[in-house]
Amino acid sequence: MNKMISALGLAAALLVAAPVMAADGGKVKKAKTTKTVKAADQLTVDTKASKVEWIGEKVTGKHNGNLMLQNGTVEANGGRLTGGTFTFDMTSITVEDLKDAEYNGKLLGHLKSDDFFSVEKNPTSTFKITSVAPIKGAKAGAANYTVTGDLSIKGITNRVTFPATVTMAGSQLTAIGTLKVDRTKYDIKYGSGSFFDNLGDKAISNDMTISFNVVAKK
Repeated sequence: MNKMISALGLAAALLVAAPVMAADGGKVKKAKTTKTVKAADQLTVDTKASKVEWIGEKVTGKHNGNLMLQNGTVEANGGRLTGGTFTFDMTSITVEDLKDAEYNGKLLGHLKSDDFFSVEKNPTSTFKITSVAPIKGAKAGAANYTVTGDLSIKGITNRVTFPATVTMAGSQLTAIGTLKVDRTKYDIKYGSGSFFDNLGDKAISNDMTISFNVVAKK
């Protein structure tokens, strides 16, 4: 009886092992090892070397100024941009085109008021990258990435997409680009022809332009 049980056990073991042995000429295959994914490098934004500019257009002309980055981090893997988060200091907004101190101060005060950015209530704005797609066949010096992310102004968040030129040299990453932002989506409706009638030459474009040159280092 014991010999019969042993024989049956041996037969079962051979049946289980046979497919494995046959698949590799009688040798048992080794389990494949899972490759370890390298973690992305974290780079810190150099707020002094970085620059952010804004342009607002109206029927009779336009105004422009600067905005400081409060802080930020960029993620890169293998020299390629993969992510990032940025905080803008809205209290740092400036007007550069008006040289008369009185007119400059009036416009600056208006931009910081509830008609525009409500700076006292919302001292910061943020941008978080949600996806990055390389642009195939991008020429040297031209935009080589399409960046998508969540832009939050006055506590309101909207998804934006724009092209950017990103370069990695040693331990430093530089990202340059321009995007158009519909200010009315952030409850900035002052002077908008989409919400007010008979504005005439006082109408202000819904779109504001933001240009950036961000420098980040390991």
